[in-house]
Amino acid sequence: QVQLMESGGGLVQPGGSLRLSCAASRFTLERYTIAWFRQAPGKEREGISYISYGGTETYYADSVKGRFTISRDIPKDTVYLQMHNLEPADTGVYFCATGGRATIATSSGGPVPSEAMFEYWGQGTQVTVSS
Repeated sequence: QVQLMESGGGLVQPGGSLRLSCAASRFTLERYTIAWFRQAPGKEREGISYISYGGTETYYADSVKGRFTISRDIPKDTVYLQMHNLEPADTGVYFCATGGRATIATSSGGPVPSEAMFEYWGQGTQVTVSS
């Protein structure tokens, strides 16, 4: 059974930084597009970033562009989301997702595909930005 595991969330003050990690069991992340979604309290889950298979394409939603960076560690088969200058609006549960048709859908760039395009999801990690 494929499992995705997010880690690195926590409580941070505005302006602070966190690095989220996404790892998997029984699945090789390197071969697929990996996306990060987040769900703020009372809001729908939104796709905020992805890195394509091979790392040739990355995407950031306008709300995080310039502050978040997505990357891969190939030897560790882990994807990171480095978050800087965090704001209270960044509070939410952060999920990584992969598989399904997302890899093909992102092969030429474009926004984060819809949730239905992803087959595997992690349980999420809570990020709270508050003073």
